Amino acid sequence: MDESSLEKEHAGIFRVLSQLVEPLAASLPDSEVVVHDLTKIPNSIVAIANSLTGRKPGDPATDMLLGEAAKGTVSTKINYGTSLSDGRRLRSTTIAITDSQGNNFAALCINSDVSGWRQVARISNSMLGTQDDQNDQEENFARNVNDLGDLILDKAIAEQGIPVDLMRKEHKLNVLRDARDGGVFLLRDAAGTVAKKLGISRFTVYNYLKELDSTSDEEHGGDASTSDDTDKKV
Repeated sequence: MDESSLEKEHAGIFRVLSQLVEPLAASLPDSEVVVHDLTKIPNSIVAIANSLTGRKPGDPATDMLLGEAAKGTVSTKINYGTSLSDGRRLRSTTIAITDSQGNNFAALCINSDVSGWRQVARISNSMLGTQDDQNDQEENFARNVNDLGDLILDKAIAEQGIPVDLMRKEHKLNVLRDARDGGVFLLRDAAGTVAKKLGISRFTVYNYLKELDSTSDEEHGGDASTSDDTDKKV
């Protein structure tokens, strides 16, 4: 299939998916329905109804979806738990949409507010003497690309358990690897954002990326005791 035919196929499927969001959201209680165009990552939302997360068309994917897109591992996941920053608990489903060439190019997502049901479950579990099974995954619903980049980088930095000012090269390489795997370099001016967060130059960011591409994680440990002479504040 040539490129123009594939684009027509995608356009037709997006027309159908976009027609589904409103009736699906109206049929499911307290549910947000979202359509993502994975070819437009990071600003992938093309249609949304009953926005529980405050997002709109043109807003970015979640950090989870962005990371999967970066690694090429977007897949269908059903009924996984997530939560919003205000404490509301969601039950989410992500459906990967595949074209005739076998490529995942879209995602249909349903996020249902189950906060009330979780309260009922806690009462029931208390009466029955059972435990509340919380099998939630960490997923953040950023409202813009800048917030999404900060979320990914702050999480990667926190994983190191050490302030940025005290980090050595090994720590910064680990941050860069985790942020890259999280899809941060799919965002605009990612190198500049990373450089500011880590207090290094863009040049150092690019050098670190080359090093990550050419060495294994085990080899990185050899630099743990050395200072990073190439680091310069931006």
